[in-house]
Amino acid sequence: MHNARILHTMLRVGDVQRSIDFYTNVLGMRVLRSFDNPENKYSLTFLGYGDEKASCVLELTYNYGVSDYEMGNAYGHIAIGVEDCYKACAAIKERGGKILRDAGPMSGGKSVIAFVADPDGYSIELIQKPTEWLK
Repeated sequence: MHNARILHTMLRVGDVQRSIDFYTNVLGMRVLRSFDNPENKYSLTFLGYGDEKASCVLELTYNYGVSDYEMGNAYGHIAIGVEDCYKACAAIKERGGKILRDAGPMSGGKSVIAFVADPDGYSIELIQKPTEWLK
């Protein structure tokens, strides 16, 4: 697995446009590509901060006619590195996003983190990292 890397994380969503709006307008991602398969009753939308060739992206899967899913207890969260957790939370709140945990030091650690919920209830952790880590 020498040249392997993670390509994407897939989330099933109940309303694809609502989710696209959240990930683009609230979290600042961009739509990279979409694929609709009416014959098999699903659509896929890939979003991210960078090109798929160089970075891990998010795949939103919409199954026609399914508006909600049970979270289960195995899912944890998606983590996004940000330059400033406090500013990111303020911007997310301003854009109508739901903050689950305000920015602040991690329990028992020094990292500054926050948690946000997407429209389907998936948790997203924001982790403040040094600027050089984000390059």
